[in-house]
Amino acid sequence: MRNFTRRGVIGIGAGAAAAGLTGCGSLTSSDGASPSAGSSRTPGKKPAATVRPIGDGSTARTGKQPHQPPAPEPLEPGQKPPQFVVFSWDGAGEVGNGLFPRFLDLAREHGAGMTFFLSGIYLLPESKKRLYDPPNNRRGASDIGYLTDAHIRDTLQNVRRAWLEGHEIGTHFNGHFCAGYGSVGNWTPAQWRSEIEQAKSFVKEWRTNTGWTDLEPLPFDYDKELVGGRTPCLLGQDNLLPTARELGWRYDASSPGGRQVWPVKREGLWDLPLQQIPFPGHSFEVLSMDYNILANQSVNSTNAPAYHYPGWREQATQSYISGFKRAYETNRAPFFVGNHFEEWNGGIYMDAVEGTLKHIAGEREKGEDVRLVSFRQFVDWLDVQPPEVLDKLRALDVGQAPTGGWRQL
Repeated sequence: MRNFTRRGVIGIGAGAAAAGLTGCGSLTSSDGASPSAGSSRTPGKKPAATVRPIGDGSTARTGKQPHQPPAPEPLEPGQKPPQFVVFSWDGAGEVGNGLFPRFLDLAREHGAGMTFFLSGIYLLPESKKRLYDPPNNRRGASDIGYLTDAHIRDTLQNVRRAWLEGHEIGTHFNGHFCAGYGSVGNWTPAQWRSEIEQAKSFVKEWRTNTGWTDLEPLPFDYDKELVGGRTPCLLGQDNLLPTARELGWRYDASSPGGRQVWPVKREGLWDLPLQQIPFPGHSFEVLSMDYNILANQSVNSTNAPAYHYPGWREQATQSYISGFKRAYETNRAPFFVGNHFEEWNGGIYMDAVEGTLKHIAGEREKGEDVRLVSFRQFVDWLDVQPPEVLDKLRALDVGQAPTGGWRQL
């Protein structure tokens, strides 16, 4: 585990395996929805999906993704924009702690879309680790652990379920290198391309790499599904972006310390950073990610004395809610939250995320246009907005509502 720093910390935890953890369902979603958009329904029987295997059958084309929002429309003049909220998950491996399905259940309960940034090596057995050739590091090296075979199976099951329930599958790349010469912060555009192609191959070839024939394919074409990612420790974006643009990506979520304002594009991609949000009890702000709140509470411990947990849980929850409220009541800038499937400090950060999502869903139920979406769904909306409308929204600073109300904007 890397050392923590305070305040503007960007040394983000690598996911479940970073904490020392080691690491076949149906092609219908758990509520019975079919991934095939046009199939007919027979009473009492789930419609069959049209499955067209890709490559070795690790992935497959199964039709239009289910549970997507209606096609976005441009804002009318003077119309208040929706309040977008994106919950995202780095690593997205299931290691037996039940956090992946816990938050899938929560998202389904509240009609939320999310983005899962999958680490490619979480689908690569440790026995095959030499298939991974990380830039500026020895073959097979990784600063996060490889998962056990059982946990790879669990991860496949939950990634499959996530997509079928409408969520986005992005990438957190592979080995999570954040320090020294091999750090992702030193990689060239060509090295980023190698890392991305390897991450994709581990998803697209898990069947070959594991030898398993008893699991169904992931129900998407990853070459088309993958349109964005978040780099380890929020490092290396400058050299990533040229490669991401060439690969046809639509956004990147790797900028550190963004402000709660409407986003811009960098090198043709939407730049969607984690954000500085209020931190109750302090004069400084904290990055909108579980790891960074932890770093400002327990400094360098993921297992601090338990008597701290109730206060820290409440502080983390109120930090997220304060960030949401500031945007919601003023400039309506999108609110981004980053997480890891971790039980750091007794699982208080997972509780904080759950409490925050429930609070936001409650605001939506009051009748306001609050949308819990994935990054991909958010950029779908951005891409249909007139440039002059987005320029006006960007002119609103953090915590600034339009003078004279939205009708005057």
